[in-house]
Amino acid sequence: MHEVFLLLGSNLGDRELFLKQAIDQTETEIGIVLQKSSVYETQSWGKTDAPDYLNQVIFLKTALSPLKVLEKALYIENKLGRHRDEKWGSRIIDIDVLFYDQQIINEPGLIIPHPELQKRRFTLEPLAEIAPDWVHPVLKKKYFTT
Repeated sequence: MHEVFLLLGSNLGDRELFLKQAIDQTETEIGIVLQKSSVYETQSWGKTDAPDYLNQVIFLKTALSPLKVLEKALYIENKLGRHRDEKWGSRIIDIDVLFYDQQIINEPGLIIPHPELQKRRFTLEPLAEIAPDWVHPVLKKKYFTT
């Protein structure tokens, strides 16, 4: 079984409900969710005039390949009603693959670890809550404490 961290985010509609539905669908489609961070409310990033986000990091175990995890995450987003109209636009749900074991993957459409995670407090805070000792496989350091 592979260890995976996903970042969930929502800034439209019933944000808490969308996070819960994403977790439920993740358990159905991807694997067993073992840990969930608290839910953090943060200002939108990239497009700062958008509504605030609720963000949460989940840790799960899966038998799926990295590409299949991404495929299932996109399927869940679509199933919950996500529309990709503009970069950094508001969204019902966003699911990012942060880590897949300690693997480093750089393929078209899939980069793991997520290339921006160390720059985003809305990712680091919930990640630090559930995995303070996780070592970034590229940077080779623990930096998830805030």
